[in-house]
Amino acid sequence: MGAPEIRVIQAELNRVLGADHKTSPSYIANVLRAAGVRVDYDDRYVDALIPEPYAHRLEGLLQFQNLDDAESALRKLDEIYQEYQSASDRVGTGLVRSIVIKGRQRAESIAGNSRVRPEKRREKEEIARWFKLWLDISHLFFDWLEMRKKSEEFQRMFPKHDDGDKSAARKS
Repeated sequence: MGAPEIRVIQAELNRVLGADHKTSPSYIANVLRAAGVRVDYDDRYVDALIPEPYAHRLEGLLQFQNLDDAESALRKLDEIYQEYQSASDRVGTGLVRSIVIKGRQRAESIAGNSRVRPEKRREKEEIARWFKLWLDISHLFFDWLEMRKKSEEFQRMFPKHDDGDKSAARKS
């Protein structure tokens, strides 16, 4: 199923649900893929079809509702990336990189959306920078991130961000 068929489905959903309930082509493509339909449609909001044995490890890792989620996602993705790299698994490392690229694209899109609150746009802009830098310098990224979070600029931009060990607090 490709873009023309998805547009037909979109038009029918808009007709049935009304103008107030717009359904995006990417949402339709994701629902169809989740239902097992082969979909030939791609944009930054369509989840890539990840083949096994990679799917069970990689699906659902791209989370970045806030800075902590983004850091956690990057740490998990980096750990898996390092494993694939150690095993010389080019498919695995390529899939991890494509997930991070998709994350960067999505974060940039949200950061550029004038309908999103300014503070959330700033946060997504920061997250997009993190994804880009991980792609550029993954081996140095987490050292850079620790320095970045301690910087005056970061503290000024994100005063509510707690740099403490939240994972320990969640476990207790």
